[in-house]
Amino acid sequence: MSNESVIRRAVAVLAGTDLADIQERPAESARAVWNELRAADALPPLGTDRAALVALAREAGYRGTPAPLAETLLVARPLLAEAGLTVPDGPLTVASGPLDIRFTHVDTASGVGPLGACGTDDAVRVSGTLSRVPWARAADAVAVLTEGPSAGPVLLLLDAAEGVRVEGANLAGEPRDDLVLIDVAVPADRVRRVPAALVREAQWRSGLARAALIAGAARRCVDLTVTHTASRVQFGRPLSHFQAVKQEEAKLIEEAALMAAAVDAAGAAPADPAAAEFAAWTAAAQACASVGEVTRIAHQLHGAIGFTELSPLRLATTRMWSWRDEDGGEHEWCRRIGRRVVEGGSDRLWPQVTAG
Repeated sequence: MSNESVIRRAVAVLAGTDLADIQERPAESARAVWNELRAADALPPLGTDRAALVALAREAGYRGTPAPLAETLLVARPLLAEAGLTVPDGPLTVASGPLDIRFTHVDTASGVGPLGACGTDDAVRVSGTLSRVPWARAADAVAVLTEGPSAGPVLLLLDAAEGVRVEGANLAGEPRDDLVLIDVAVPADRVRRVPAALVREAQWRSGLARAALIAGAARRCVDLTVTHTASRVQFGRPLSHFQAVKQEEAKLIEEAALMAAAVDAAGAAPADPAAAEFAAWTAAAQACASVGEVTRIAHQLHGAIGFTELSPLRLATTRMWSWRDEDGGEHEWCRRIGRRVVEGGSDRLWPQVTAG
């Protein structure tokens, strides 16, 4: 079966998934979505084209899919594979942050550095807290980037059950749990020392995943708003017939289209690390910047109805407000873009953004 066929199957599964109970049973909902994808043979295999995965993440954002699809497919799996770690079949999530790590088997005979600076292998013991891990309660494993016991970053593959979970949620009710690790033993086959380039890749992949989700949710805002203004009658005619409403709808559609264009460009960016990274930063910055305008217009045109628990609009807007502040945020992405342009000896930002 071709990758295109798998993506089409996955989109069909997402379109038919009942999301009504996400806030009441998020972990069970995530498992149900994953099982439906597996039953339909609709889980994209490792190595699927990035553009196809971005398109699927956008669909997940549009549907408000209660599962870590973007985290698994766009971030965790590629990183684990590139680091040479075994990639689990189930849903995954990603985390980073400082942890207390020490070698399990200390090399007492190395004579290099203080005692504990080297190990006879890469097995480690880990303690600390990973904060606000997306979908931790629904994931089989967590890909963790942190500083190793010796110089340099490491990538760890942790079983989600190895930590003590403190459940939390974002504004939309999606799980954002703290994982408390208390002297967790991680065998050498689940530890890899990685170059700084892989850390940078993890960062831009996370930003691209969030941007794709936001772009999908923005399209949902457009569809819901256009439907509402066409059906809601005031003063004897539909809202969509008023000039002021038409103008605001046009702005809404423009912002959503701008997000989609930036995200699609990042998905189709060359495999060259620098080009892929810059395109992902640009997509993430644009998506975060457009959230305020998209949600403002959508809620303004819905009126008070849009803020109610029963309105499907709030399922999209609360996610967008949450996602824009995760994995960097607008100011962080803009700072990275500005630094790249300045360090490259150029003050011409626009040609770089539109290149290719």
